[in-house]
Amino acid sequence: MEKRVSILTLYATFFKIGAMMFGGGYAMLPILQREIVENKKWVSDQEIADYYAIGQCTPGIIAVNTATFIGYKKRGVIGGIFATLGVISPSLLIIMTLAKIISRFENSEVVVNAFKGIRIAVVVLILNAVIKIGKSSIVDKATFGIFLCVLILAIVSNISPVVFVLIAATAGILIQSLRIRKGGKK
Repeated sequence: MEKRVSILTLYATFFKIGAMMFGGGYAMLPILQREIVENKKWVSDQEIADYYAIGQCTPGIIAVNTATFIGYKKRGVIGGIFATLGVISPSLLIIMTLAKIISRFENSEVVVNAFKGIRIAVVVLILNAVIKIGKSSIVDKATFGIFLCVLILAIVSNISPVVFVLIAATAGILIQSLRIRKGGKK
C-alpha cells in the first residue's frame, strides 16, 4: 500500500522545484522528472510524460499545470492547491524582492551576458528532458512515426501545440485499433 504524502511534503517538494525554475516552465521539466519520478517515485515516467502533454495543451504554464496534476493525484484537490502554491511561491517571492532592483541593472553588460549564458543552459536542460521523455515514449516504429510526423509539422508550420496533441492522440488510437484488429498486442 502506498504511503500517503502529507500536504506539507507536497508544498515543500514543489517549493524546492520552483526555487530551481530558472528559464521558464520547460527548464523545470528535468528537475520535475528527477525529483518526482526518480527520487520520490510519486509517478512513473509514462505518467509524467502524460502530465507534460496535458499541461502543454491546457491554459497556463506547463510546470505549474504538471505540479497541479501531481498534487491532485497524491492528495486530491487540496494536494493540487498546495503543490501549485509550492511551485509558484519561490518565483513570487523572488520577483517581489527583485522588482525594484532589476530595472537598475537590466542594461548592465554583465547582466546581459549572464542571461545569454543562462539561455544556453536552459536549452540544454530542455533537450535533456526531451531525451528522457522520448526514451519512455518512443517505444516502437509506430510511436517513432508519430514523433517524426509531429516533429516535421512543428518545424515547418505554426500549428498550435493543442493540434499536435490531438493529431498524435488520434494517430495513437488508430494505430492501437489496427493492432487489436490484427490480433496484435494491446
